[in-house]
Amino acid sequence: MGAISRQQVEHIANLARLSLTPEETERFTEQLNKILEFAHKLNELNTDSVEPTSHVLPLANVMRDDAVRPSIAREEALKNAPDHVDGLFRVPKVIEG
Repeated sequence: MGAISRQQVEHIANLARLSLTPEETERFTEQLNKILEFAHKLNELNTDSVEPTSHVLPLANVMRDDAVRPSIAREEALKNAPDHVDGLFRVPKVIEG
């Protein structure tokens, strides 16, 4: 089992644009290594007779049929919009660039 190093934690923090103190780096290194130790213990379980699953409970999507229905006119939808242009809602820019 490979351990996670402080340098790897610092690299991951850098990729995630996180600024960690030396104490946080040490704490996260220890915590991530404990998680890996637990995951390694799970590898000791005999799962030969267990079917692979993506969820522990059976899931079923409940969807209605897609059907065209009457709706309000675009002008009515935009009537109370604080700002709109060319039939579209205008919102503040959320992505810097």
